[in-house]
Amino acid sequence: MSRIAIAVESPLQDDVRGLIEELNATLLELTPPEFVFHMTAEQMAEPDTTVLIAREDGQAVACGALKRHADGIGEVKRMYTRPSHRGRKIGAMIVERVEALAREEGLERLVLETGDRHPAAWTVYERAGFTRCGPVLDYPDSKWSVFYEKDLTPSSRHSP
Repeated sequence: MSRIAIAVESPLQDDVRGLIEELNATLLELTPPEFVFHMTAEQMAEPDTTVLIAREDGQAVACGALKRHADGIGEVKRMYTRPSHRGRKIGAMIVERVEALAREEGLERLVLETGDRHPAAWTVYERAGFTRCGPVLDYPDSKWSVFYEKDLTPSSRHSP
């Protein structure tokens, strides 16, 4: 197995668009369309969002993003790992990078919305120190959504 490289990249590349299309199709298999909160590649390319792409041998195999909101809140978005690469902790590596970026920028809290049928995602977030919470940002409260948050303020940091 070769090494996974994770870097900030543009979502407007063809292979990254392909990854985003897979992500969107996967979400629609599991959740009613009105409760799927997609971002297009164009929205992901806006200045308030930083996209991280994981590559193996040059191939885009996973993605995730940090979207910035008001009041020091960052949102983990667009987390996806191709089925061929699951079980290798790539999602965990991306979440770690998103959190590091949020901390570097002085964000105080990370939040996210995921689906009610994504237990593998819950595991990634819970292992990264996120806790379940009520609806975040402007998401509707629905049985299809699960919300997580993580406090990034310095007092909440664990000593090494």
